[in-house]
Amino acid sequence: MFAGNTADPTAFIDAVKIVRDKFNLTQMVMVGDRGMITSARIDAIRADTTSAMGWVTALRAPAIKALAAQGGPLQPTLFDEQNLAEISHPDYPGERLIACRNPFLATERAHKRSELLAATENTLDPVLAAVHTGRLNGADRIGLAVGPLINKYKMAKHFDVTITDTNLAITRKTDQIQAEAALDGIYVIRTTLGADTLNTAAVIDAYKNLSNVERDFRSIKVDDLDLRPIYHRLEDRVRAHVFIAMLAAYLTWHLRETLAPLTFTDHTPPARTDPVGPAVRSAAATRKASRRKDDTDQPVRSFQTLLDHLATLTRNNIQHGTNGPVVPTLAVPTHTQRRVFELLNTVIPLNLK
Repeated sequence: MFAGNTADPTAFIDAVKIVRDKFNLTQMVMVGDRGMITSARIDAIRADTTSAMGWVTALRAPAIKALAAQGGPLQPTLFDEQNLAEISHPDYPGERLIACRNPFLATERAHKRSELLAATENTLDPVLAAVHTGRLNGADRIGLAVGPLINKYKMAKHFDVTITDTNLAITRKTDQIQAEAALDGIYVIRTTLGADTLNTAAVIDAYKNLSNVERDFRSIKVDDLDLRPIYHRLEDRVRAHVFIAMLAAYLTWHLRETLAPLTFTDHTPPARTDPVGPAVRSAAATRKASRRKDDTDQPVRSFQTLLDHLATLTRNNIQHGTNGPVVPTLAVPTHTQRRVFELLNTVIPLNLK
């Protein structure tokens, strides 16, 4: 919680100090994505000589491209026999650089780029046809027609455009596209931690575990708890609102873990044999997903759908006769609803307290 409209990178240094001082930490390592732990933030950490602060983060695309330039340490041959390699560079003194190549991500990005290039060309086809048939002429008019379309899919960087009063030529920058494709699926993690503290696979796992943080933030902001928008104006009320949301997030995390057998969640994931490759689901989770039932043939659901199903378990006040007693009566729970309370190690309450 920071006063004002404070962006994450700006708040980062203050957050580091708060955590360090609150818990009296002498050593501390922050794991963050490339948008959070930026080069500017790292420079600020280095300038603070009182902090024994380390980090695990990743390089941005321009920095990766610089490492892959001719004569640089990041070359395709690194991944001939394995999909990760440790490299070094003078621009990152005292840091380990771990280059990773995910072939599945490479294939996905290549396919996406091909689709966007084709979509851009299809968007420009009517303008090309109009110019070639003489229905559109004049360099200024042609330019005005091309301008809004060429970057509709953020692909303008991959095209050469030549405009005259009577002609329009649009060609792909093949060499540039191939150079970008050579880096598909490659990311580089940077860290100050030595190999004796965290080995290569553990560094990659630490960075990939950010996906769990992102999932929890999504749960807090959108999926489950609706932290935002915040309609409070007084500082203590805003803090109270966020505090309650964080408590709810903590409860939600435990519920997801506890109720995993009733959802599509893989509650027994196999250990990773390849830290770079995608996570592999267990046979039980794969079976649940394909059958939409567990091993006892009971239905499995998403976490949200499971909560919706629980909401159908109602307690009704039934009055016998006009002046008769009011008897609280619980609806007959389904097998899934009973199982939820068994997993929570509690009984279904008849009365609300």
